[in-house]
Amino acid sequence: MTGAPLDEASLPRDNGELVFDAPWQARALAIAVALTEKLSLQWDTFRVRLMDEIARDPQRPYYESWGAALESMVIDLDLTTPAALDAAVPTERAPL
Repeated sequence: MTGAPLDEASLPRDNGELVFDAPWQARALAIAVALTEKLSLQWDTFRVRLMDEIARDPQRPYYESWGAALESMVIDLDLTTPAALDAAVPTERAPL
């Protein structure tokens, strides 16, 4: 991976194993990692965005903040549009 490595210490764990409540959470992590690697972005590009999302809504579940950070990043990088994300199915998130 180019740039700063993934800070695995900050990810939710139980006995050292990553903790996911649903399969989409693991996919969100994998997509964020793959995206930063593919585009040669520093991990901090995503990590700072995630911290901003958590600060924006501290009561929101952790991986929902991951999803929001990932969505905003792909939109800002012109990889997709809010309309394309809203049209994607199935979805468990509110329209942008």
